[in-house]
Amino acid sequence: MKKLLLLALLPFSVAAADLMICNGEYALCAASGSTPTGKMITVKGKAFAEGMAVCPVLKGRSVANGALMKNSCDAPPGKVWSLFSTVSEAPQAPSWAVAPLVHRTFVLSKTDGMSNQWSFLCDKQAKLVNGVQLASCYGPINESPLTNGHVKMGSTIVTDAPAGVLNPVGGNF
Repeated sequence: MKKLLLLALLPFSVAAADLMICNGEYALCAASGSTPTGKMITVKGKAFAEGMAVCPVLKGRSVANGALMKNSCDAPPGKVWSLFSTVSEAPQAPSWAVAPLVHRTFVLSKTDGMSNQWSFLCDKQAKLVNGVQLASCYGPINESPLTNGHVKMGSTIVTDAPAGVLNPVGGNF
């Protein structure tokens, strides 16, 4: 319920993101970090360093940014969208056992980056780990899920990833 309230309180710029509800498979990267790939990714005409996050694949209702997904929840074969969900627990690295999602904040700095994986495509991995389907998700580092622009140093970031994870997936809410 807290997450739904958070969505309702987001600034107008997120409403312009064409929020839509999807139902089916999706990757939940909320408690993951991302590793730079050395490539660049462009989001709405702006270039960012690309990060790859390994995320569990869940099934159910999720929230998407339709503008980034061409207003379709359908992913190509072998792929899945990385989306937002209101679940309170999910499989988490390194064991991929189900654990509560715990919100924390940190300040974006030159040494502590963040990653946005919301509404970007992921490649399903071939093998299950601890019975969990995983996906390799690719998204921008230090990009705002609110504005799709660069996040300024000193911004407060919200994530469910544990402290010490490289470029935790989250946003400047």
